[in-house]
Amino acid sequence: MTEEADAENSNAPDVNFSLQDTAPGHVHLRSAPDVDHNPTLGKIRRYFEPNPGAGWAQHEGETVFERYRRRQHEEGEVPWAPFDNAEEWSLGQWLVKNLGQRQTNEFLKLPITENRSKLPFHNNRSFLQTVDELPHGPAWSCKKVTVCGNRENENGKLLEEEVELWCRDPVECVKELIGNPSFKADMAYTAARAYSDPTGEHRVIDEMWTADWWGEKQKALPDGATIAPIILASDKTLLSQFRGDKSAWPVYMSIGNIAKAKRHQASARATVLIGYLPAGKLDCFTPDARSLAGYRLFHHCMSLLLHPLIAAGNNGVDMVCADSWIRRVYPILAAYVTDFPEQCLVACCKENRCPKCLGLDSVMRDPESTKNILERRKNGQHPPEFEENGLCAVYKPFWADMPHADIFMAFTPDLLHQMHKGVFKDHLVKWCVDIIGEEEVDARFKAISDYPGLRHFKKGISESTVKQWTGSEHKEMQRVFVGLLTGAVPSRVLVVARSILDFSYYAQLQIHTVESLEGLQTALAGFHANKDVLKELAIREHFNIPKLHQLTHYVQSISLFGAADGFNTELPERLHIDFAKDAYRASNKRDYEEQMVLWLQRQEAVFLRSAYLDWLSREPGGRTDSDSHSDSDSDSDSDSSSEEAEATPAVHPHQSVQKIVGAHGATDFLPALQSFPHTNLPQNTLIPGVQDRFDLHVSEAPMRRRIRASPERPASGRKPGGPARFDMALIRSTAGLRVGQVRAISCLPRQFGEYSRALAYIEWFTPFRAPDPSSRMRQVSRSTRQLRRNAAVIHVDDIVRPCHLISKMGESVNPSSHRDYDDIGFFLMQAGNNNSKRRALVEVIKTSRVW
Repeated sequence: MTEEADAENSNAPDVNFSLQDTAPGHVHLRSAPDVDHNPTLGKIRRYFEPNPGAGWAQHEGETVFERYRRRQHEEGEVPWAPFDNAEEWSLGQWLVKNLGQRQTNEFLKLPITENRSKLPFHNNRSFLQTVDELPHGPAWSCKKVTVCGNRENENGKLLEEEVELWCRDPVECVKELIGNPSFKADMAYTAARAYSDPTGEHRVIDEMWTADWWGEKQKALPDGATIAPIILASDKTLLSQFRGDKSAWPVYMSIGNIAKAKRHQASARATVLIGYLPAGKLDCFTPDARSLAGYRLFHHCMSLLLHPLIAAGNNGVDMVCADSWIRRVYPILAAYVTDFPEQCLVACCKENRCPKCLGLDSVMRDPESTKNILERRKNGQHPPEFEENGLCAVYKPFWADMPHADIFMAFTPDLLHQMHKGVFKDHLVKWCVDIIGEEEVDARFKAISDYPGLRHFKKGISESTVKQWTGSEHKEMQRVFVGLLTGAVPSRVLVVARSILDFSYYAQLQIHTVESLEGLQTALAGFHANKDVLKELAIREHFNIPKLHQLTHYVQSISLFGAADGFNTELPERLHIDFAKDAYRASNKRDYEEQMVLWLQRQEAVFLRSAYLDWLSREPGGRTDSDSHSDSDSDSDSDSSSEEAEATPAVHPHQSVQKIVGAHGATDFLPALQSFPHTNLPQNTLIPGVQDRFDLHVSEAPMRRRIRASPERPASGRKPGGPARFDMALIRSTAGLRVGQVRAISCLPRQFGEYSRALAYIEWFTPFRAPDPSSRMRQVSRSTRQLRRNAAVIHVDDIVRPCHLISKMGESVNPSSHRDYDDIGFFLMQAGNNNSKRRALVEVIKTSRVW
């Protein structure tokens, strides 16, 4: 959106809205015609300082599940009603989740279904009537908004456009979320400062209730009040993939009382859809006035959608919570999760300005001052602050009357768009490509050695090889980017890259301390101290980059609302699939929004019934027939299931010494093994020889960290072969941690007695050298003894974790040597797997490059 498009058209009339409800309070929907663990800090034991003046329980109540169970008991219904039994319910659940209406009708009319199943519903219509008897969440309503444009028709009359706002009562949605028994173990009702020590000296911040915003807002509310921090997210998305321009504008909502890990589980439905904003083109306006009209329409519709929160936030509402206690709950808008353009839309500012601050020493925007400026503009005045603050003429922002809310503070860090796709991919990678060339960057990515769990960009990263980037791919690039640049760029450019990546990893921490927040600031300061090298190299003329400026607000936002991973825009983009794209595909593409909300209502009803049955099975006396069958089955199979849960390593038995030496490259396997009994089996007189055979162990169990010691696999029939893989690992030694390459994992033959500890043949690298001053990475090289590789046999449990070595490439890649580690390499350790959200080690990052 350009500045010219944002400028107010003085000749255009104001945008007038008229509102019409299709039904009082709702719309009639009809059937459509077809202890926390931090990968950085390890396990943290937390000590809480609760707020005794908040979250008071008034008296016991009934959750929605308890109320429904009581009603079923009084009326003599089975738990699966309106389905007759568990089998019918399972079939109905599967049909709703997996088949459209036409396919459901075809399935129910199959002769085998009609003749053998004896179902009470015989076609799609009767089946949906049964589904519609299930309880569902808050009802949907449709509000029609008439927009008066500035274009005229042939009769000289101003054109009008009628748009639809589909919405649900957000207060009712809060009631459903805070009262859901499924979230009982993940729910908090009051703020509590958290510490890592019992004396309260070392504070930690992770969840929203451990940060500052909640405690500050509590002071403005009556004693005993329970805050429900509202977390909003909105993002327009395209529905039609190959033709047409159908769009939807979903608005999602969650509450900060629910733990962020649960909120981020799309399957848990801890984030709910509360509305579809109009996503029309507004053709009744001229192109130069359309942008401003879109701003005003957005705020008008959001005002209608969120209006119930005003009274609830001022006065509070009694709600039954997940623990069955009734509390006085005040739903207050706390955080707004969206990308930069929509942040500007919400903040009523132009896209060349920061939506959080005025840019003058980061002075934060003030809601009351902004409302006053917009009000004066509406009354025909021309306050100079209007242009100085980069505002748009939105005369009634939706947040104007929201109690206790500061919309500018509410914008949380957007790791996906600001950090991964923005500062890293769009800027840092581009700067480095401009310095060393696209071909060289691709060659370096190709030269990176293999590592389990690390994506290898074997074709490079040029736009011709990767058509569409995702956040995961950006993260994979970040893991090797500093090592990849070393030797190819000036040292100050390397410091710039390292500072940005340090900032990225600190920002992604799931738990923050004072030290990690200081590290965040230090990393950003390191970038600013060295960024002028890009001007000297004629790569950049200035650094007035909005996404780069947003990084200055990260520390404040984390201190207010908790760790940034709890507010990432990756979740709303994932929810688009469930709440927009799948719903659209289930419609007949005409008047699709009404069909979408009906489809979503049925999906929600099935989900709620499934959650209710799960809850019922865990309650005393709540077992169902299907539970007893499953329990009996599980009892009979208990032995086999436990064996599957603890998968044992696969054994390659009776491998000769010659085969181990040849296939695994374990040159000094026998000498290293012969020296092992002297230290570990002093009473043993036998010495391993070439006649002995060994059982090699290769684990087939899924592990979070995997180390491979596998020889080359020849091709067999149609199955292609595979290269040898001997991974690096950090190993405990008498001198501390050292890097070794694992060549083989085995155990001692039986003639040496019962020795249960598995062994590994490894080849050592040299001890760590001092960190490189620019990259902060430590250098190692092959350790040799008498012109042979320094090898040893160790216990497998001395292996601490896998690690990754990147060969020292110099100014350009030497393709002939990058796969071997004979040359000096840079030490790079990977932290965890893709699902553990790799983070920088706060304590170690000061002295070495650790990912």
